[in-house]
Amino acid sequence: MLFRILLFVFAGLLLPGLGFAHDPFSASDQTRLPIILSALLLFFFWLSYSIGALRVWPGWWRWLVFQSATLIIALTIFGPLDEWAETNTAAHMTQHMLMIVIIAPLWVLAQPLPQFAASSGRVIVWLWSPLFRIVRYPMLAACLHGVIIWFWHAPKPYLLALDNPWWHVVEHACFLITAGLFWWAVLRCTQYTTARAFLALLFTLMHTGFLGALLTFAHGSLYGSGRSLESQQLAGLIMWVVGGMPYMVAAFWCGERWFQQIMRRTAS
Repeated sequence: MLFRILLFVFAGLLLPGLGFAHDPFSASDQTRLPIILSALLLFFFWLSYSIGALRVWPGWWRWLVFQSATLIIALTIFGPLDEWAETNTAAHMTQHMLMIVIIAPLWVLAQPLPQFAASSGRVIVWLWSPLFRIVRYPMLAACLHGVIIWFWHAPKPYLLALDNPWWHVVEHACFLITAGLFWWAVLRCTQYTTARAFLALLFTLMHTGFLGALLTFAHGSLYGSGRSLESQQLAGLIMWVVGGMPYMVAAFWCGERWFQQIMRRTAS
């Protein structure tokens, strides 16, 4: 019964007619297909987890964390924020930060792999195994994620994603996948990788802060005359200050864990 209710609610969020900005049936021919594809991918992602959760129950806390993250991304991608982001740099940055520092770590905290494996068998293991080798090396995951962040915030790729809906889908996928790998390497670090995870967090905090500062203190709009300098400066502050807070919290947690490991080694 609970699964049927959630299926109805989630389908309602992604299907048109509920006032979201991106209605697949009212969009132009150029944008309809990538919107429908994105909605279907997200729906089947959620459906696979939900079916797996019926077979391997994750516990109420992890289940709620996953559902919350999925609801947030549905609102982020298909809600009014996405339409606003087409003309407002600060809204666009808010969308990116939600994916990178809210949605991705929430999915990692939900630890959904047993549920996906239960619903898809060995397929999901075969698909994700090469990627999850990266999480053994937190700095590698941080560098990969950093390259993606800087690339999609460079003027030409940034405007390409705005002008072409297919590249917009690719941009979102890049953020979510690399952020997921980064947060998995950090939040699921072992006693052997805690120190490197701490350094990866500091590295990410520094380079995202530097990018935010560049946007904040730029003397002109980096993304064309159609975007106001004030909106760009606000976007820089969102990345620099607001977006940096989750990294700082994670760094304190990781640093404390590293310190406790040192103390245990010293005591023994």
